[in-house]
Amino acid sequence: MSLNYSPIGVFDSGLGGLTVVKELIRQLPREHIVYYGDTARVPYGTKSKESIIRFSHENTRILLKRNVKMVVVACNTSSSYALVQLRKHFHLPIVGVIDPGARKAAEVTRNRKVGVIATPATVNSRSYARAIFRYDRAIQVSSQACPLFVPLVEEGWLRKPVTTAVAREYLKPLRKTGVDTLVLGCTHYPLLKSVLKDVMGAKVALVDSATEVAAEVKRILQDRQLLRPSAVRLFPSGRRARYSFLISDRPQQFEKTAREFLGYNIKAVKI
Repeated sequence: MSLNYSPIGVFDSGLGGLTVVKELIRQLPREHIVYYGDTARVPYGTKSKESIIRFSHENTRILLKRNVKMVVVACNTSSSYALVQLRKHFHLPIVGVIDPGARKAAEVTRNRKVGVIATPATVNSRSYARAIFRYDRAIQVSSQACPLFVPLVEEGWLRKPVTTAVAREYLKPLRKTGVDTLVLGCTHYPLLKSVLKDVMGAKVALVDSATEVAAEVKRILQDRQLLRPSAVRLFPSGRRARYSFLISDRPQQFEKTAREFLGYNIKAVKI
């Protein structure tokens, strides 16, 4: 069968990449999607560079077994450390989340002061700072590691008082710098948007790279003529897009939080 009918593959360390899946569904409603969340080894942000690269290769191979036509690395930590190697090793389009978010931040900021919140590994890689500087070297970038955000999201504690308290502590240094734009440098973090907005204030723009990533995926599929056709004459039963959710552990917890975010029930398959 033509690659046009193959799914888009998406992987993340846990459920944060569902923010990207949600936007892909909105922008590319005809496309099949296979999502893999490595919930057994979340979070990646506290792991070594070598482990992150190894996990990313393993995740890509899992998706390739599902005959995906491209891979979206919906993990900022993997995008920071493994994207270049993945593109060299695997011969299909691979999209990361760093550059689209950096580009959007450079477009949105008014005072050229941008904050980046991310996992310790992503902050230490300086991936966002380098990417933002490519668009505007005059922008002042301030980064803050927020290691507790991922486990809080994975636990489903999106609106708990403890989550707000942790956010206030983490974001205190960024508020002092006067940033007018905050990049959510981990795909888990958009699930905390309401908390982050309350802490940072209404005047600070939150940049969620999911919208930009989905637009990049659409552009690549169009350029390579890999979009799934609107009419499937030979396979009438395949007209509706199919979404598969694969995980490495904790299916019940994944399904619970995914339902809250996506707005409908899903069935996760443990592999």
